[in-house]
Amino acid sequence: MTSNPAQIATHMANALRVLAVDAVENARSGHPGAPMGMADMAQVLWNRHLRHNPSNPSWPDRDRFVLSNGHASMLLYALLHLTGYDLPMQELMAFRKLHSKTPGHPEVGVTPGVETTTGPLGQGLANAVGMALAEKHLALEFNREVDGQRFDIVDHFTYVFLGDGCLMEGISHEACSLAGTLRLSKLIALYDDNGISIDGHVQGWFTDDTPQRFAAYGWNVIAGVDGHNADAIDEALSSARSQARRPDGRPTLICCKTVIGQGSPNKAGSHDVHGAALGPAEVSATREALGWTAAPFEVPAELARLWDARQRGVTAERLWRSCFEAYRTSFPAEAAEFERRISGDLAPDYVDGLATLFETAAAKSDAIATRKASQNALDLLAPALPELFGGSADLTASNLTNFKTCVIAGRDTWGNHMSYGVREFGMAAVMNGIALHGGYLPYAGTFLTFSDYSRNAIRMAALMKLRVIHVFTHDSIGLGEDGPTHQSIEHVPSLRIIPNLDLWRPADGLETAVAWACAIERNDGPTVLALCRQNVPRLVDDAAIADRIRRGGYVLSDMAGAQAVIIATGSETALAIAAQATLATEGIATRVVSMPCTTVFDRQADDYRDMVLPPELPAVAVEAAHPDFWRKYVGRSGIVIGISTFGESAPARELYEHFGITWRQIAKAVRSLVHPSSRQTHPQLVSGAAG
Repeated sequence: MTSNPAQIATHMANALRVLAVDAVENARSGHPGAPMGMADMAQVLWNRHLRHNPSNPSWPDRDRFVLSNGHASMLLYALLHLTGYDLPMQELMAFRKLHSKTPGHPEVGVTPGVETTTGPLGQGLANAVGMALAEKHLALEFNREVDGQRFDIVDHFTYVFLGDGCLMEGISHEACSLAGTLRLSKLIALYDDNGISIDGHVQGWFTDDTPQRFAAYGWNVIAGVDGHNADAIDEALSSARSQARRPDGRPTLICCKTVIGQGSPNKAGSHDVHGAALGPAEVSATREALGWTAAPFEVPAELARLWDARQRGVTAERLWRSCFEAYRTSFPAEAAEFERRISGDLAPDYVDGLATLFETAAAKSDAIATRKASQNALDLLAPALPELFGGSADLTASNLTNFKTCVIAGRDTWGNHMSYGVREFGMAAVMNGIALHGGYLPYAGTFLTFSDYSRNAIRMAALMKLRVIHVFTHDSIGLGEDGPTHQSIEHVPSLRIIPNLDLWRPADGLETAVAWACAIERNDGPTVLALCRQNVPRLVDDAAIADRIRRGGYVLSDMAGAQAVIIATGSETALAIAAQATLATEGIATRVVSMPCTTVFDRQADDYRDMVLPPELPAVAVEAAHPDFWRKYVGRSGIVIGISTFGESAPARELYEHFGITWRQIAKAVRSLVHPSSRQTHPQLVSGAAG
């Protein structure tokens, strides 16, 4: 092994290149070009700057590393293997194979050391912004100084690699603009500027002046760095870290000029190396060009020793834990609270306060919009949940996501409620980053129809099983005059079919309070709260019903000898109760089932679901949304009252009448089921799209 530092750095980077080439070739699929091009950047960061402990990937004050251009996953897997994480060579050999720890794109919870699931470009960058935001506010909240001695128990950097594709995605603007405004100075992004995407050289479709763009955001920009010169990369990283410590520090973008597929004699610099294996001949030529003589999936012992970061990691964590124990001695309550928050456990005060929350919600007799009921719940919950970190995409006064004791987050001041600006997608992905970092439970709001902007980040939260809460208000045509651009039709049913996402559409104040409790307590996935703008009456005045509501669907109102079931959610539940009352005067007994969360109901035991929805009883479902979803509950012979067209601009009451979503229409549907001969006069009911 040479003693020349520059040559040693290159040899170490070549280990990353060759492992990526070998794994992609073995899998016969993957993306070798980006790992080969970014290998020098990664080698310098991971060996000279990144503070991490392979023996404990969840150490709270570790630096975070995000690979936003997640198609370069083999770069990350090679880094994790070489530095000593629990990722043996057999897993690299199983790259992209079923049940391996090395899937095609990095997945948090699958591979030790992976901080977030990346693949949809730009979202990893936005996640990194969320991580840096969480770090900054936890530091403001918990770090202390006494008699000139600092106790910085939260003091780490967030590093993110990104490519041209991440910067072309609009989410990069949303997240990076916010990061610059908030001066998230301990966020350092390294841009792999190789000028290539899948379709070829990007100058035909991407000619932005990226350094000026980020300078305009308020970032510190280090441009023109040779991405294959270890010392130049090291100098840029040192400069970024140094300025981050200044009072006026800013996030940093380091623009590294690289060659995609660096080391491949015939394919480097072309899109041919982006997303396909090199092929046996080019693999052989590449190994020769790099001077790599080891067999496939073998790393020379001396290089392996240089890469091993386990002892450095143990030492770094030990120093932090020593600092934390000193902190615990001086600030025992704060230390205990920090540990609770990082672990994700809920405080006893929260559990003790649930009874009061439910009793208060059940006692309110005035008609109230569920968005307001949501704010009332937050007012009571927040004092027992200091980990709540709320916000809204410029709609706080409409979403009502703020609460009495909330503090607005500032550029340099701690807060637990943020104005995200009109950045729905960025907000959702930043929330994912906050949740991934730990220490806060993020929630934020916008109108339900704008969930389309956020949808892929919501999907990623579900995939990653993150504790994130989306407060979507103005959930139907009930919002009224703003018209079809703002009125949700397909949104509730389409969100319901995202795997591992719970959507609650509560009918009144108590159901809203229970929905919040279930969302907060859920630690294996995200939750959507779909809330109405218009006032709805109180339907439940007994707090003891909360345990039944928690099951997602329950019998709200029953009658002896029920001949049919009416299933309803949200603001339409009151219409179902009114229809039940009218039908009773005609001698038709019905059961009203409120189903605020279908996924939670579906997870109940068969006997409970059959008890609530007896299979032998015909069913009518009503919801001011696209009707098709409800067929799973009412069957082919049942009736769904919904809306399968776009809305109109008019007052809410007029719209419900216009589209036939009324208690009269519900009653008519029930009659047609109980007295089948009447169905012929109401063919629209059979179609499942009344109005």
